[in-house]
Amino acid sequence: MKTLLGVVAAAAMMVSSAGVQAPASAEIPGMTGMDHVGITVPDIGEAETFFVDIVGCEKAMSFGPFRDDTGTFMQDLVNVHPRAVIEQISLVRCGHGSNIELFQYTAPDQTTEMPKNSDHGGHHLAFYVEDIDAAAEYFKENGIRTLMGPFPVNEGPAAGQTILYFFAPWGLQLEAISYPDGMAYEKDGGPVLWSTRAPAE
Repeated sequence: MKTLLGVVAAAAMMVSSAGVQAPASAEIPGMTGMDHVGITVPDIGEAETFFVDIVGCEKAMSFGPFRDDTGTFMQDLVNVHPRAVIEQISLVRCGHGSNIELFQYTAPDQTTEMPKNSDHGGHHLAFYVEDIDAAAEYFKENGIRTLMGPFPVNEGPAAGQTILYFFAPWGLQLEAISYPDGMAYEKDGGPVLWSTRAPAE
C-alpha cells in the first residue's frame, strides 16, 4: 500500500511540476441541465408517430439532410463514417422532461442490431407516469410490448418506485416509472434526483 501511495504522490508531483492544474470546479461552465437525448432510429416517420401518438410527445421541428461526399466533415463533427448521411433530424418535446432528438442515418458501416441494456452503449429512455397501472393497461390496449411488471421496488434506497419496461415497434427499450411518495434514499438527506412528478403537498 505504501508503495502504491508513493507512486501516486510522485505522479502528482510530476503533474504539478509540469504546470498541469486540476480544474477549479468539477462542472461544465454554465451547465444548467440536460437539454435532450439523441436516438438513432431506422425510420424517422415511424419514430415520430410512436413518440407523438403513443407516448404523447409533441413534434417541434425537423431538418436535414447532412452529408459530405468527398471530405471528412461527418467524421470530424459527429464521429461517424465520412460517407454517413443524416437523412433527417426531428426533435420532440415530452411533457416536462428532456427533449428527444431523433436521427435517421445511412452509413457504410452501420450496425442495425439494437443493443441490450447489458451491452456497452446499452440504454433506455424512462418516462415518469402518475399511475403506472393505468400506463400498463394503456400499453396493452395499444399492442405495445412490455416486460414483467409493473414491478414494485420494496427494499433499498430505491424503495418506493414501480417500473415497467416497454418497447417501441423497432425495438428501442423504454421504461415507465412511478414513485408518487418519493424513494427511500430521499429521507437520508443529500442530493435528490430531479423528477417530473408533482411535489408532495
